[in-house]
Amino acid sequence: MDHYLSIEKLSEAEYKDRGSRFIAYAFPVAEIGFFKKKLQEIKKDHSKATHHCFAYRIGVDGNNFRVSDDGEPAGTAGKQILGQIDSKSLVNTAVIVVRYFGGTLLGVPGLINAYKTVTAYALQLTPVTKKQIESIYFLEFDYTKMNDIMRVIKDFECTMIEKNLELFCEIKVGIPNKQLIGTLNSFKEIPGVEIKSVENM
Repeated sequence: MDHYLSIEKLSEAEYKDRGSRFIAYAFPVAEIGFFKKKLQEIKKDHSKATHHCFAYRIGVDGNNFRVSDDGEPAGTAGKQILGQIDSKSLVNTAVIVVRYFGGTLLGVPGLINAYKTVTAYALQLTPVTKKQIESIYFLEFDYTKMNDIMRVIKDFECTMIEKNLELFCEIKVGIPNKQLIGTLNSFKEIPGVEIKSVENM
């Protein structure tokens, strides 16, 4: 697998049913720490909401996921939110839905419909992007090799993640998996370049 699907930016959608308001926030997320911070922000912004339900799926293999009903009947919220994420085959994606109770019980079918619908609305409002799966490497080299390094990064469509450009340079780069061997060989042909895989650090 060379690519994965994710969303590009934050989106917000609202759904109402018998006085209850459901507000969904869909956003891209690459690690759990960022998600937890976002959840706390939304809880703070909606401190009077009765529920803050969510689901996320993180990592290109899709194995890191979690759902929360946050007090709603089991299976009526988080599972429905994740179902909408999965229906679009998205990863590195999270949706948080806040609910303001309107005084009328919606019942299990009503809740399932509400959480499913508002999540679908939010995901429709943000562009889905196809992203290449990359392996992360650190490069260390003398500044005089900068042009050669940048040429390889451009030729192989690598992603520049971090850079520290002084007399002795350090770059963190994402290399597309489909071009990994060719890219690493091109870096190795440049004298004095040290290459380290993030997985080996």
